[in-house]
Amino acid sequence: MTFPSGKKNILVTGGAGFIGSHLCDELVKYNHVICVDNFITGSEKNIDHLLRNPDFKFIRHDITEPLKLENFPELKDFKIELQGVQEIYNLACPTSPREYNNMPIETLLANSFGTYNMLVLAKKYSAKFLHLSTSAIYGEVKESGQVREDNPGIVNPVGPRSCYNEGKRFAESLVANFHTKEGVDTKIARVFNTFGPRMRLDDGRMIPDFINNALNNKTVSVYGAENEMGSYCFVEDLIDGVTRLMASELNLPVNLGSDHPIYVGELAKKIVELCGSTSTLEFKEHLPYTSSQIIPDISLAKESLGWFPMISLIDGLAKTIENMKVHLREYRG
Repeated sequence: MTFPSGKKNILVTGGAGFIGSHLCDELVKYNHVICVDNFITGSEKNIDHLLRNPDFKFIRHDITEPLKLENFPELKDFKIELQGVQEIYNLACPTSPREYNNMPIETLLANSFGTYNMLVLAKKYSAKFLHLSTSAIYGEVKESGQVREDNPGIVNPVGPRSCYNEGKRFAESLVANFHTKEGVDTKIARVFNTFGPRMRLDDGRMIPDFINNALNNKTVSVYGAENEMGSYCFVEDLIDGVTRLMASELNLPVNLGSDHPIYVGELAKKIVELCGSTSTLEFKEHLPYTSSQIIPDISLAKESLGWFPMISLIDGLAKTIENMKVHLREYRG
């Protein structure tokens, strides 16, 4: 298929965030990318290296308000009025427990009005739409073992995580109904724990906290029991899975994450070792807005997308630590 602009036009909401910026890096290699972000949790530093790329355009916008691409003269080179957009990746939403605990209303609005506005845009342009959901929609899983996509989950609609968990569940329902009732070609990626460069040092997530404290030779606080299990997917692997899902014919939710569990205490020890740190570990009770981790069954992704994580935990942690060393020096000034 030929396009008036010469390349496919792809819109990424939340494109200045941790995962969104990595997605923009990959997509801009072969496409025109429109990155939309309001910097509520994203950072300009994550996309600074892309701003001079003629195939990348940034729009500062809150997607809880309708988005009219024709009103942005900077998109003239992409011939939006003639071509529109061919794909929309919807990532805009606070994702770390500390972020959405501090911004519950913004989180709910991003998942409701924000997702709706982007689905309306997808329908307008007959664009494929991929929504980045989360393993949090499964809530507290009672049974042990890996979790399949057909698990309905148990979520407290008024609990301390409800703005995120229920927000993401509502967004999935909205996406699914736009597919069945409005004919939009939609995809849902249920993302499990993901880590890598560009994670914020202060966002309250486990791996950045472990690395930050280890690099400063401080006590590493582990919230949960030493033998509690978790799994961690490197961001480059996740991006590969997300782009494969967009290119597929699947319209069902798909788990994307690592299916190789590790004890949380062992993870913390590995990070301390890789940092060459003298830090010791301290185990504490879970914070009220966190939950126990679950391990994904990724059979559907393996069978339908030919996808599974390729980068080892150690290699991914080493890359993340090196990146965070740079950020820590910048943070210290």
